[in-house]
Amino acid sequence: MQNETANNADSNNDLKLLEVEIREAVASGVHVQETVHRLTLKAINAERVDLDSIQRIITAAMQGIHDGASQRFQQINYQAHTAKVQISDAVAGLDSALASFAEASKLALEEAAGNAKKFSETELARARADLESLEQLFLDTLHKTATTAKGLLADILHDLSRHAANHGTAVGMQLRETLAALAQQIAAVGQAQLMAGTSLAHATADFVNKIASGVLAGINEKKRNNQSH
Repeated sequence: MQNETANNADSNNDLKLLEVEIREAVASGVHVQETVHRLTLKAINAERVDLDSIQRIITAAMQGIHDGASQRFQQINYQAHTAKVQISDAVAGLDSALASFAEASKLALEEAAGNAKKFSETELARARADLESLEQLFLDTLHKTATTAKGLLADILHDLSRHAANHGTAVGMQLRETLAALAQQIAAVGQAQLMAGTSLAHATADFVNKIASGVLAGINEKKRNNQSH
């Protein structure tokens, strides 16, 4: 019980730190998208990889974006166009970090399949349920943040929320690939005699760490770089 309380305290501290660091990144207006992406992946890597922890991370990140943007709006020379670009970049950084998490799950599945190993049917079913909810969780949190914001910040966040809902997200695009890989594993698991030596959550966390540290360049990061050229 004591360990659980300590773990919860550590988790809350990590989330508060994430919120503060994202707020400072958005308030500074420098390398916003890259910083939000990196900080979010770092938080995902530090947490247990499950839907509850991801939900807390998304909420903390969006609160940081909201508070950082609010700070920027207090500056007299802060222009509406600049505001929209930087807030868009911050939300895109969060979206791409979630896409990297979904990509990490796919890489973990592919690695297991390549080694002729399978995760348990129960774990695969739980992972599928969590991943199927991930894009909607992002969209819901973005919309909720927009409804609590005021003035031009609210207008910008509502625009981003509508655009994401209508045109799709980076995490949604990556999830289609990841869920297809999951479906293949679920179909094959009944034939498998050899179980993977690690859980899918741990294997995913390992790949999140590799992506976050730059050992693996995430698919979505490559896409983003290509679009910027």
